[in-house]
Amino acid sequence: MDTPTLLRLVPAHSEPIGGLLTQRAFPTSALPDLNPFLFLNHHGPQTYPPGNAGLPFGPHPHKGFETLTFIEEGPLAHRDSTGGSHVSGPGGVQWMTAGSGIVHTEVSPDTFLREGGPTHLLQLWMNLPASLKGVSPSYHSLEPQDLAKLSGDGWSWDIISGQAGHSGSTADGPVASLTGLFTSRVHLDEGARFECAVPKGRTLLLYTVKGSVRCGSTELHPFVTPVFDRSGGTLSLVADAETTLILCHGEPIDEPVVSYGPFVMNTEEEIRTAYSEYRAGKYGTVN
Repeated sequence: MDTPTLLRLVPAHSEPIGGLLTQRAFPTSALPDLNPFLFLNHHGPQTYPPGNAGLPFGPHPHKGFETLTFIEEGPLAHRDSTGGSHVSGPGGVQWMTAGSGIVHTEVSPDTFLREGGPTHLLQLWMNLPASLKGVSPSYHSLEPQDLAKLSGDGWSWDIISGQAGHSGSTADGPVASLTGLFTSRVHLDEGARFECAVPKGRTLLLYTVKGSVRCGSTELHPFVTPVFDRSGGTLSLVADAETTLILCHGEPIDEPVVSYGPFVMNTEEEIRTAYSEYRAGKYGTVN
């Protein structure tokens, strides 16, 4: 049985943002990207005290890519210049297509600022090809009950985009990815075994959010990114503890990537244009 080959493990870098504990899985000098996945930040887990300042992501722009935020603990309040607004709870996700340009905030709601509590979330950036960098921006918020689900002996699988199959059952995620990305979250009980097919030629992103899981003889833990080849095959995992994983795969985008701050384009001139557009107010404001 063919399996994706695990090439190496890359530790995350600690890059706290204000009082928010943050581990940068990639990009780092050791792992510039996992094309088409550009960026993965792991925030927390931590507990904020009462009377806190909350998450530090006030109004800021994006252009040229998409974001997928996984909320594991605590609330996350999103607002953007398209009018999108939602407070997500644990187990929810937020998918935003920045496309031609958007401004958004990702902060803590007022009740969290007053009372405090646990925070644990991850944000993934996903590239768009040049032909789609000008699409209209959009936003989707999904609570746990909105996600497609598969389950088996000691495991459950939340499908966000793309189709998953297991033991004759299939599930289609509620988000229609513009680039055919498969995105999901997997929960495993201690001792559970989980297998899934990974298509040949696609980049596999497997990241341990909490717990511990074995892939072959290699143990995978939070704050370490395993890098696989694109040979595809059956991914087989065994949980050594109660575990949550991010499991995604996508077709690489064979184009130049120029990333600067909140913008991801194909040329430096396009980055300069993005900053000019933002300064001119073309991405709107968050009301």
